[in-house]
Amino acid sequence: MIRQRKIELLAPAKNLECGIAAVDHGADAIYIGAPRFGARAAAGNSLEDIAELVRYAHVYNVRIYVTVNTILKDEELKDTEKMIWDLYRAGVDALIVQDMGLLELNLPPIPLHASTQMDNRTPQKVRFLAEAGFRQVVLARELSLVEIGNIHHACPDVPLEVFVHGALCVSYSGQCYVSQACFGRSANRGECAQFCRLAFDMVDADGKSIVRNKHLLSLKDLNQSEELEQLLDAGASSLKIEGRLKDVSYVKNVTAYYRQKLDSVFKRRKEYIRASSGKVKLEFKPQLDKSFSRGFTNYFLFDRNKDIFSFDTPKSLGEEMGTVKEIRGNYLTVAGIKSFNNGDGVCFLDETGKLQGFRINRVENNKLFPQEMPRIKPRTILYRNFDQEFERLMSRKSAERKIAVILKLAENNRGFTLSLTDEDDHSVSVVLEREKERARTPQEDNLRTQLGKLGNTPFEASDIVIDWSDNWFIPASMLAELRRKGIEKLLEVRRINYRQEIYKLPRTHHAFPVNELTYLGNVMNADAISFYRNHGVQRIAPAYEKAPAEEAVLMFCKHCLRYSMGWCPSWHKVRSPYREPYYLVSSDNRRFRLEFDCKNCQMKVYAEK
Repeated sequence: MIRQRKIELLAPAKNLECGIAAVDHGADAIYIGAPRFGARAAAGNSLEDIAELVRYAHVYNVRIYVTVNTILKDEELKDTEKMIWDLYRAGVDALIVQDMGLLELNLPPIPLHASTQMDNRTPQKVRFLAEAGFRQVVLARELSLVEIGNIHHACPDVPLEVFVHGALCVSYSGQCYVSQACFGRSANRGECAQFCRLAFDMVDADGKSIVRNKHLLSLKDLNQSEELEQLLDAGASSLKIEGRLKDVSYVKNVTAYYRQKLDSVFKRRKEYIRASSGKVKLEFKPQLDKSFSRGFTNYFLFDRNKDIFSFDTPKSLGEEMGTVKEIRGNYLTVAGIKSFNNGDGVCFLDETGKLQGFRINRVENNKLFPQEMPRIKPRTILYRNFDQEFERLMSRKSAERKIAVILKLAENNRGFTLSLTDEDDHSVSVVLEREKERARTPQEDNLRTQLGKLGNTPFEASDIVIDWSDNWFIPASMLAELRRKGIEKLLEVRRINYRQEIYKLPRTHHAFPVNELTYLGNVMNADAISFYRNHGVQRIAPAYEKAPAEEAVLMFCKHCLRYSMGWCPSWHKVRSPYREPYYLVSSDNRRFRLEFDCKNCQMKVYAEK
C-alpha cells in the first residue's frame, strides 16, 4: 500500500477578498496578516474579516494561517498574547511567528509555524524548532534542492514549507538590517523600505566606476512551477506563493496556475494527495506572465546561475510582445509575436536602460496608437505589463469550487428520505413526511433535474440516485425545500467535523544549536532572552533594532555581485580588473562596502561611515 503525503498549496491574502479568491481558485491553505505584528505592516486585517475567511475556507478543508512574524518589544507582548487568543477563538489553524518570546507567553493550544524570518536553513535549526513544538517550518528561499533534501532526511517528520513563487529578498530573511540602518524602518518589524530595489553605482577601492545607475541588488521573481515534483520528492509538504501585498487578480491567476500544475503531478504520483476538498473550475486560462513579475528565476534550486538578477528595473516588465518596426506621426508599427488590445499598458527599456511606458489608445492590426507618443526607436523590444482583456476577465467571477456530493432519494414508511454524502464521506439525511401518490407521467428525469439544482452552494452533484418502488409524485416546491434542508445540514456537519488541530506547546530545555547569539538572533524582549537561556544560550546580544551593533553586517546575500560580473575566483577563475573592496553608492551618496565571503559563498553589505 502506498503511503500518501498530503501536499498543500499555500496562497497569500492581502485581505478578505483575496483570501476568498484564493480558496475559489484552488488553495489548500492561506496565510493572512494579523491585525498587528505581521512582517507586512501594510497588510493587517481585522479579526472580523479573519473569522469570516475562516468560516468560508473551512467548508473546503482549507486551512488559515495568520502571520504574527515580527520581533516584539516588551510592552507589546501582552497585547500580542490577547490578540493570539482572539485569533484562536476565531478558528485560525496556525500562527506563523518569528519571536521566540511568544513561546514564553500563556498561549492557547494553537499550532505555531516557524517563519522564514527565523533564518531556517540547516537540519540542526529545523530539528531544534520541531523539538520546541513548531508544527511546520518555513525554509529559507536560498536553499538548493539538495539542501532541502538533506533537511528532510534529517527531520523526516517535520512538515517543510518552501517558497515556489513571487518576490525575492536579496538578503536572507530575518538577516537584513539595512532598512533599519538607513531609514529607521525595520524589516524584522514589518516596515521594510525596499532598499534592495534602489539604483546604485558600483565603484572600486580607487573610485573607478564599475557600473553606473543599476539596480544591483534587485532580483527577478521566483518561479518553481516546473520543479514542483522535484520539490515534493525532496521533502516539501507546503508550497508557498509570496504576495501578501499583491492584488486579487494576482492571487487568482497565480493560485490557479499552481493548482493546475500540482493536480497534474498528483495524477501521476499517487503518493501525493491534495490537502483540501473540492474541484476548481476556471473561466480563464492561467498565465504567469500576465501577473506582476520582474522576470523569473528558479534562484539557487540547482546551485548558482546567472539568471537571478534584474539590474535594469525593479518594476514589472510583463510579457514580451514584439519589436518596434517604425515610428509614424501618431502611431508605431510592431513586428509582434502576440496581439495587443485597446487599453493595454506597454513598457520598454530606453537607450539608457531606464524603464518607460505608455498606454495604447487603439490597435489596428500591427499599428499601435498610444495615448501619448513615447520617445522610442526602431528595434526596441516591447513588453505588456497590463493586459486590458485579461484584467477584465479577472475583475469578474473567474472560478468556482465545488465539493462532490451524491444525492439519494428513497421512500420510507412515512414518505421520503433524501440522503447526501460528500467526497469526504460526510453523510446526512432529511425526511419529507407525505402521503405517497402516483404521478401521471414519468418523474425520474424531473427529480434528477430538481435535485441537481445546487446553485450557489459549495456542492455539485456527482451522482443522483432515485431508489423507490413506484413512480411517486412530489411537488417541485417540496422537493426544493427538501434539497435546501439537506444542503444546510451537510454544511453544518462539515463545519462541526472540521479537524482543527489542538496543540499545546511543550515546555522544553533542549540545547539551541549555538551557545551565543549576536544581533543576528533578533532578540528584542525579556521573554525571548528567557527562552534562549532556558535552551542553553549563554551570551545574548540585543536585536539590532534595540541596540545597533558597531560594524554590523547589514545584509547577508547569496546573490554575489562578483559572481554576476564574471569575476568569481571559485566559478569563473577570472581575475577582476578592479581593486577591492568594491562599494555601492546610492543616489544620496551613501556608500556601502561589499565583502565577499567565499567560504560560505555569500556577499556581505556594510555601511561605510
